[in-house]
Amino acid sequence: MQTFFSKLNIALTEPAIRNRILFILGALVVFRMLAAIPIPGIDPIVLEQFFQNNQFLGLLNIFSGGGLANLSIVMLGVGPFITASIIMQLMTVMSPSLKSMYQEEGEAGRAKFTQYSRMLTLPLAILQAFGFLTLLQSQGVISGLSTFDFVVNVILVVAGSMLLMWIGELVTEYGIGNGVSIIIFAGIVATLPTTASQLWFSYDPSQLPLYLGFGLIALATIYAIVYSTVQPLLTLIIDIFFLFFLFTL
Repeated sequence: MQTFFSKLNIALTEPAIRNRILFILGALVVFRMLAAIPIPGIDPIVLEQFFQNNQFLGLLNIFSGGGLANLSIVMLGVGPFITASIIMQLMTVMSPSLKSMYQEEGEAGRAKFTQYSRMLTLPLAILQAFGFLTLLQSQGVISGLSTFDFVVNVILVVAGSMLLMWIGELVTEYGIGNGVSIIIFAGIVATLPTTASQLWFSYDPSQLPLYLGFGLIALATIYAIVYSTVQPLLTLIIDIFFLFFLFTL
């Protein structure tokens, strides 16, 4: 305990560390503000009923930082960027040039590799935003939208995801730790009290395997914050669950 307080004292008194901590806090405030801005055309009553009838989405909302529950402009979170990173990592197995770039060209090669991941994030975000908004429109959660309005919503969601990716990279550069992991962790912490109370009052024994599955994902998330190498695997698992839900709805 004494060691903890001594480290805390150093963090608060050392200007460089204190500034990094303040930068992280400022970035998280911006993230939470973005998560409270909904996209246009939402029917709040239908949205609430939709989430009440789909406990899977309620649990998935934990990992989007609460942005999914109110269909905010950051409803996708940093998922597209993580998915792009996973794809690029898999591509190193099939492409010797990418493998050489990532493993043998040092910092310059890894920087170029990360740039390719950013470029891949954009089409993935467009695909995910279009698919999810189409699903919501078919369920009546979003109604009365013209084609132009629908395209505007897709652009807003894609822009929100790209903005979160940029904020995460800023936190990595000017803060402490991995910015993407911190954003995921902050989203989980922000929605945990509400989600826990909802699960308590709407507990269904038949959904126990689903609860256990997401409990394991939550533990994996905590592990990923400490050991960031697990983070791509975690996001891949979440993507698989999400795709399974879309095809079985």
